This record gives sequence, C-alpha cells and structure tokens, in this order.
Amino acid sequence: MMVEIGLRDTFVERSIERWPVDRLIPYAANARTHSDEQVAKVAASIKEFGFNNPILVDGKDGIIAGHCRLMAARKIGLTDVPVIVLDHLSDAQRRAYILADNKLALDAGWDDDLLKSALEGLEDDGFDMSLIGFSDDELSSILVDDDHAEPGSIGDADDEAPPPPQTPVSRECDIWILGDHRLMCGDSTSISDMHLLCNGQTVDMWLTDPPYN
Repeated sequence: MMVEIGLRDTFVERSIERWPVDRLIPYAANARTHSDEQVAKVAASIKEFGFNNPILVDGKDGIIAGHCRLMAARKIGLTDVPVIVLDHLSDAQRRAYILADNKLALDAGWDDDLLKSALEGLEDDGFDMSLIGFSDDELSSILVDDDHAEPGSIGDADDEAPPPPQTPVSRECDIWILGDHRLMCGDSTSISDMHLLCNGQTVDMWLTDPPYN
C-alpha cells in the first residue's frame, strides 16, 4: 500500500511495509510513558480491530511513533508489524516530531453530547465497551441518565446545599456535639478558636485551607 506524506508543499509517497518486531529500535530518550494497563488496552484493540495504525520509524530503524503499539504487539505475540519509514526528516525534525505526535493529540477534546450518543449506540448494539479505552468509571459518568439519577448522586438538586437562613441558628463560637465529633462555628485559622474546639484535648491532625478553599 502506498500513502502520501506531506513535505512542505509537496507529497512523498511512502509504502506501508511489514517488519519483524525485533528489527525496531525503541527511542532511548522517549519522554512518553506507557502503563501496563494502557498496553493491555492497546493489545485488546489490535486483536479486535486489527493493526490499523502503522509504527513510524526513521531511516535507521528507530521508532518515531508507536512505542506502545510495539509493546502491545509483543504482548499478543505478533512477530511482525506494519511500519512507515520517515527517512526525510532531519535529526532535529525527528526529535521534535516524537514530542509533537504525542502532545498534539492531547489537545483534542470531546463533544459531550455526541460522545454520549455514540457510546449509547455501542451499548445498545451489545458491543464490548472495554475495547474502546474508557474506564468503567468514565463510562458510568458519561452514560448516567439525568432523568433517572439516584437520589444524592452528582447533579441531584436534593443534594445541593440550601441557601443560608435569614436568621442563623448558630452563632460564632457555638459548638455542636455530634457523637464523638465536635463541630464549631468559628475560624480554623484562629488559635483561640482551635483551643475552644479541642476543649483541652490534643489532635492527631489539623487540616485547614484558608480562607475558604
């Protein structure tokens, strides 16, 4: 297969080749890290969809982009992988593109409504949602049904703090006894207030974030 790669105002045709995995040389100064969890997800994606994103290499068999894909290929026992050779880059361009290839992808966002609709469609089709890279917590957050949210869930109006009363019940230095706990209407940055709250007892930890988070 031939592909066109932009080079300033011209296009250079590059062939997608198949190389043995042992031929590829990882970039020793690669600043991008890949967890075992990510590698496992990419491996599962390759098994489901195929190896559709070739590894990019330089003219000396060094990897420019695709370290995680190579790790995933090894994980599932592939002996060769598709590659595209980018031997037109200068050394500075090669080093810059290794960073750019990772960073530019991070600048993308999501259209929340379209994302939710797409995920709901896959869920309705019975597709294995673990294969698309989202964690269970992320899927639960995106696919939550606002019309049928459980009481106390995020976004539930009953869980929101009510407005303060016009005539407050508690006054400064009031202390409320809540079982083994003491709750004081006071100033956590005031030493005298802290002495009053602790009632002569020492504390194991004191956390405060003045003035008000």
